[in-house]
Amino acid sequence: MYKVASASEYLVITGVGITDIKIAKKAWVLPGQSCAIFDVSPVNYTFEVQAMSAEKLPFVLPAVFTIGPRIDDEGSLLKYAKLISPHDKLSNHVKELVQGIIEGETRVLAASMTMEEVFRGTKEFKQEVFEKVQLELNQFGLLIYNANVKQLVDVPGHEYFSYLGQKTQMEAANQARVDVSEAKMKGEIGSKLREGQTLQNAAKIDAETKIISTQRQGEGKKEEIKVMTEVKVYENQKEAEVAEANAELAKKKAGWAKESQVAEVEASKAVALRDAELQREVESMNALTRTEKLKAEFLSKASVEYETKVQEANGELYRKQKAAEAYLYEKEKEAQAQKAAAEASFYGRQQIVDGELYAKKKEAEGLVAVAEAQGIYIRTLLEALGGNYAALRDYLMISGGTFQEIAKINAEAVRGLQPKISIWTNGGGEAADGAGGGNNAMKEVSGVYKMLPPLFKTVNEQTGMLPPAWMGTLTDSAHSTRN
Repeated sequence: MYKVASASEYLVITGVGITDIKIAKKAWVLPGQSCAIFDVSPVNYTFEVQAMSAEKLPFVLPAVFTIGPRIDDEGSLLKYAKLISPHDKLSNHVKELVQGIIEGETRVLAASMTMEEVFRGTKEFKQEVFEKVQLELNQFGLLIYNANVKQLVDVPGHEYFSYLGQKTQMEAANQARVDVSEAKMKGEIGSKLREGQTLQNAAKIDAETKIISTQRQGEGKKEEIKVMTEVKVYENQKEAEVAEANAELAKKKAGWAKESQVAEVEASKAVALRDAELQREVESMNALTRTEKLKAEFLSKASVEYETKVQEANGELYRKQKAAEAYLYEKEKEAQAQKAAAEASFYGRQQIVDGELYAKKKEAEGLVAVAEAQGIYIRTLLEALGGNYAALRDYLMISGGTFQEIAKINAEAVRGLQPKISIWTNGGGEAADGAGGGNNAMKEVSGVYKMLPPLFKTVNEQTGMLPPAWMGTLTDSAHSTRN
C-alpha cells in the first residue's frame, strides 16, 4: 500500500529491508513491513512546580511549556519516533516524563539562587530553566517551542511574597511623604535662592562692565607695544641676516685660501712621494735580481743533492722491494706446500671415510639381503608347514640348536648341583647286539630315539616346555612323576 502522511504527521516504517526504522512523509509499505503514523504538532503542558530557594524558602512556580518533536533534525526525530511516539502526547506517561524533567531542573536551579534573585531576575531565571530543560529533552528528541513562567506564588503557610508586597506598599507611601516634604523644602529654598541670585547677578554685571572697560584699554596698549616690538624684531632680524652673510663670505674666503695652500702642499708632497716610490721600486728590482741570482746558485746545488739522494733512496727502495718480494715468494710457496699437504691429507681422510661408508653401505645391503633371504626362507617354511606358526617355531628352535643349548645349559647347572642321574634302556641291547651284529646302522638310530624321551622329560622338568606334537607327547605318568 502507498501511505501519505498529513502536514503535521510522519510515517514510521519497520520490517523487511529496513535495518532500524524509516521515517518519511510518503512511502510504499511492502509486505512484511509495518507502518505507523505519529503527530509532530507541539502540545502545551501546564505545571505548578514547587521549589525552594537558597534560604530554604518554598515557593510555587506556575509555568506553561509548549513542547513538541524537533522536526529540523533527523536524529531527534528518530529518537522521538522510538521513545515517545508509541504513547499518546496527552497521556500521563509523556506528561509525567516532561514534568519530571522540568521540576528537577527548576528545583536544582532555584536551590542555587536566593529568593530576591529569583524574584528580581525572573527573565534570567526563565532563560536558565529553559536551557537546562532543553538539554535534558534533547535525549528524547523534544524541543521547547515556548516557555512562559508566571508570577511566583506563596506556599500556604509561607506568605513571603504577600509580606514582600506589603513592604513595597509601605515603602512607596513613605517615599511619597518624603517627596512632599522635599517639594516644600525646594519651594522655600528656591524663592530665597532666586532673590539672592538677582542681587548677585546685578553686582556681577557692574563688576564685569568695569573689567571689560579696563581690558579694552589694556588691549589697546598691548596692541601698540606689540607693533613696536615686531618692528624692532624685524630690524634686528635683518641686521642679523646681514652679519650672517658677512660671516659666510669671510668663511668662504678663508676656505678658498686654505684649499689653495693645501693644493700647493699636496703637489709638492706628491712629487716627493712619487720620487720615493720610484726609488723603492728600483731598490726592489735590485734586491729581486740579487735574490734570483742567489736562488739560482743554491737551487742548482740543492738540485744536484736532491738527485743524488733520490738515486740513493731509489736504490735502497729497490733492494728492500726485491728482498720483500723474495720473502713473499718464499712464504707463498710455503703456503702452497701446506695447502697441498692439507689437501692430500683431506683427500686421504676422505678416501678412508668413503671406504668406511662404502663398507657400511655394503654391510647394510648384506644385512638387508640376509633379512630378505630369511624372510623368503621363513615364508617358504611356513607355506610348507601349512601356516602352522607353532610348528614353524619348533622347527626353527630345533634347526637353530635351541634345545641342544638348553640341554647343555641344564646339564651344566645339574652338574653343579651334583644330582643323581638315571639312565634308561629298553633291556634288549645285548640281545640285539648278539642277534643282529650286522644291523649296526639301525642301532645308532634306535639309540637316538631312545635318548629323546628322557631329553624331552628333562626339558619339561627344567623349563616347563612340551615337545612339538609331531615329535611325540609325554605320558601322564611322566607328569605325575615330575609332580
